[in-house]
Amino acid sequence: MRIQDVIQHKAQQAVVTISPDATVRELIALLAEHNVGALVVSHDGESVTGIVSERDVVRRLHADEAVLDSAVSSIMTAEVRTCAGSDDLTDLMQLMTEHRIRHVPVVAEEKLTGIISIGDVVKNRIGELEFERDQLDSYVHQT
Repeated sequence: MRIQDVIQHKAQQAVVTISPDATVRELIALLAEHNVGALVVSHDGESVTGIVSERDVVRRLHADEAVLDSAVSSIMTAEVRTCAGSDDLTDLMQLMTEHRIRHVPVVAEEKLTGIISIGDVVKNRIGELEFERDQLDSYVHQT
């Protein structure tokens, strides 16, 4: 299965981005408003400048409450691992596991086209397993 197949089945396909100059307080508001765990940091909504997650906020907030008024760029991950819609989902699972990441931006020709989370991957895998179970159950009960 390809990443684009999973993206197409997501209820919310639009990618929420945030400017690197926005404050962490604004970031928290957007995370809550859109009920997501991470945002792609972008100057223009198309390029990937970084990624910032709830984890990034919590880890910095624990050390310094003043981070709420800091720029998102001060807590974002600048070296972002991305994938293409045509990439194999198994390869993405391996990437997420090896690098302990939960959100991966999807890009095509250096432009942001989506984001895939570990939740999207797990939901897809559960769906595949349920389908296989139903097929096997049907086969067993037909004989």
